[in-house]
Amino acid sequence: MTRILVVDDEPQIRKTLSVSLRARDFTVAAVGSGEEALEAVAASMPDLVLLDLGLPGIGGRQVVQRLRTWTDVPVIILSVRNEQHEKVAALDAGADDYLTKPFGVEELLARIRAALRRRSATVDTPLVRTRHFELDLTAKRATVAGAEVRLTPLEWGLVEQLVRSPGRLVGRRELLQAVWGPEYERETNYLRVHLANVRRKLEPEPSRPRYFVTEAGMGYRFQPDPET
Repeated sequence: MTRILVVDDEPQIRKTLSVSLRARDFTVAAVGSGEEALEAVAASMPDLVLLDLGLPGIGGRQVVQRLRTWTDVPVIILSVRNEQHEKVAALDAGADDYLTKPFGVEELLARIRAALRRRSATVDTPLVRTRHFELDLTAKRATVAGAEVRLTPLEWGLVEQLVRSPGRLVGRRELLQAVWGPEYERETNYLRVHLANVRRKLEPEPSRPRYFVTEAGMGYRFQPDPET
């Protein structure tokens, strides 16, 4: 059974989410602080984390940052904060998704299913080599100048979609639906944040990308080296 960790400082929210998720056959654990969240993930390795931002002690964003130093467990933020900069900051920290309270249970379940699908998906693609990096998408391994570079599952998803069609413009909606799911076709901030991370890790000059190129207002393309 899929194991979900609920992290929220409000007991009633923990209870409501736990009851709703158990009714859908999920195994649920619930804690009320950032410190407890880190301990629970280390102890039980859940399949997914539902995380509030406004926690006592270590805040939700810091929890994500610490988790991302050692695990790729999907993290969905559940927060009353609906400002764009809050969402971007959470995604920058390593969250996979962001859902604003209040929300419907069915939407939450759809987001959970999408996150779990992304984590379990595997793609069999050829080895991709450029002058500056090498990608083995089957093994989920990226190297730059011979040194391994870690990409998150979402970053791999974007890279896979782009490098499988070298030189082709891939529209924003197509990318969002392929990597996040049909519920996400308007979340263009997700693309901007995660493509920036890909460029920072792989591009020789992230501020002037030569491989993962933006077509303003339309989408992105992977531009291989001329001889590749």
